[in-house]
Amino acid sequence: MMQAKRNIAVTVLLLVVSFVIHAQKNSKPNIVLIYTDDLGYGDISCNGYSAIQTPNIDKLAKKGVNFTNAHSTSATCTPSRYSLLTGQYAWRKDGTGIAPGDASLLIPTTITSLPGLLKKAGYQNAVIGKWHLGLGGKEGPEWNGKIAPGPLEIGFDYSFLIPATGDRVPCVFVENHHVVNLDQKDPITVNYKEPVDPNAPTGKNNPELLKMHPSHEHDNSIVNGVSRIGYMKGGKAALWKDEDFADVFVRKAGQFITDNKSKPFFLFFSTHDIHVPRLAHERFVGKSGMGPRGDVLLQLDWTVGEIYKILEENKLLKNTLIIFTSDNGQVIDDGYKDESVEKLGTHKPGGNFRGGKYSAFEAGTRVPFIVSWKGKVKAGKKSDALFSQVDFYASFAKLVGVPVEQNMAADSRDYLSTLLNQKSMSREYLVEHSLTNTLSVIKGNWKYIEPSGAMAFNKKTNTELGNLKAPQLYDLSTDPGEKNNLAEKYPEKLTEMKNLLESVKQKK
Repeated sequence: MMQAKRNIAVTVLLLVVSFVIHAQKNSKPNIVLIYTDDLGYGDISCNGYSAIQTPNIDKLAKKGVNFTNAHSTSATCTPSRYSLLTGQYAWRKDGTGIAPGDASLLIPTTITSLPGLLKKAGYQNAVIGKWHLGLGGKEGPEWNGKIAPGPLEIGFDYSFLIPATGDRVPCVFVENHHVVNLDQKDPITVNYKEPVDPNAPTGKNNPELLKMHPSHEHDNSIVNGVSRIGYMKGGKAALWKDEDFADVFVRKAGQFITDNKSKPFFLFFSTHDIHVPRLAHERFVGKSGMGPRGDVLLQLDWTVGEIYKILEENKLLKNTLIIFTSDNGQVIDDGYKDESVEKLGTHKPGGNFRGGKYSAFEAGTRVPFIVSWKGKVKAGKKSDALFSQVDFYASFAKLVGVPVEQNMAADSRDYLSTLLNQKSMSREYLVEHSLTNTLSVIKGNWKYIEPSGAMAFNKKTNTELGNLKAPQLYDLSTDPGEKNNLAEKYPEKLTEMKNLLESVKQKK
């Protein structure tokens, strides 16, 4: 009898120890970063400017905090992603502009990237969706062999990617180090300067083959009835179908979450929506009444709902920090005649802010930004705190209890308490970056845009870049549309802001 009691006691003790160990392993929260593409501040209905309802995104906001003054670091995709994953402004490093489809890996493997930092804290890390940060060594990616270095060499454990963007070749998925479904008897050839098959149809020469016609530039190789930037041949078994992007990415994300639910994980879920070419799944075609751009916005909202549902089904909401934001602001016509301009109607993608993607004006980087964490972030709140995506690095480091190494993430600061809405502390200042490498700085209500020789208007994309030949100074509290340049009226404030930007530029 005594021996039986001892056995029971030992069993109970072992169960308790196992439970404690398991609890310790899972004490660190999961992080799911839903990083959308080309989504404007006013594109989601909870921000009050959208003619399209986004109920799943709105639900996320109701269950957390909606930031109204949060920014990507750049008004274009590649530099925003670079800054997010390195904690360093992309404009400090040459070659971090919009990457061509055959670019080499832009993030050095010698640094500790954001996933590399989280790996030190015991996280499993995945990137699923659009990449656009280059792949391969100095010669670029070897599409028919092992594609490395890439995400796995900078701290991710799993990757399933659109290598660049949907409008650039090659139009294939890359999983970890290899093109998915590639037939080695049908190798891929890519060239961004000249056709690789002179006899192959192109968007320029064969518009009759297209289901979506280009408005500019996107008139090279045709894949899935859409002409792209760049030329490719081969890889027929591996070619994607644009209409399936959302379903494929959600399925891959669901598998990763389910497989890793017993350990802390970081999921960088980088959607392609609502980037061009805008080809929604048939479930969403025609449902918005605003053409393909509106339809893929509905598809994006569905995607957010699916990711939330997967977390809920796996009972992970109480231990998962969910962040929803965009790489830059909106763009309407970005290479294809898809009725995005004609059917815009009363919809205001940039809200009441000026500019958009590529621009130095506010709508270029002021983006949707929602944070939700059941039981940790108070529900139904709004925050006007100034926040930059460059601060994910230092803030996540604080969250998981790993110090930022010396000489790493030089521009990132710890604003975890702001991110979790525990304090309304704003960033001291924030730097914005445009397509033309024009820099701006915001401090408090004031914004300064440095003068440059950049063009004022991009006719190809119908985007206002600004009259950038003279310095500009705006009071965003009274002039969010940046209509009234106060540079001459407040010369002392102009000098102060100019000096601040110059001091930031000098920092290494």
